[in-house]
Amino acid sequence: MPSMSPPVSFKRARLLLLCAPVLTLAACGSTASSGNFKGEEHEVAQTVANLQSDATANEYKKICSDDLADPVVLRLGGQSACEHAIKEQVAEIENFETTVESVKVDPAAKTATATVKSIYGGKSALVTVSLVKEDGKWKIASLR
Repeated sequence: MPSMSPPVSFKRARLLLLCAPVLTLAACGSTASSGNFKGEEHEVAQTVANLQSDATANEYKKICSDDLADPVVLRLGGQSACEHAIKEQVAEIENFETTVESVKVDPAAKTATATVKSIYGGKSALVTVSLVKEDGKWKIASLR
């Protein structure tokens, strides 16, 4: 029987599912604008813009410590493993644009969602980014 390559590990699969879409939003190219929003909505949109800026500058430590929610960093194996995972994903990103289309904030639950449009290879797609407020700062919790 011919040798088959081992399946992608659960951790690696989870990493790819999490990091690739997150960094899709942060891809090199234009910046994500947070200027059309006010108050908490502006802070949420700014978090997406910060992620993009940090990825463009190869600031992996900042992405893991400032942009991603603590549970996300823990799922990736902690700060060091997160930085390594983000570095791998940034290396694979091509040039595409992002726009924060809308933001909804639930201040009581300390959660928010941002609908972000990405353009990759000439095709546009909408991604819903879920955020949580940790220690007074909005951080990315997941994408759908």
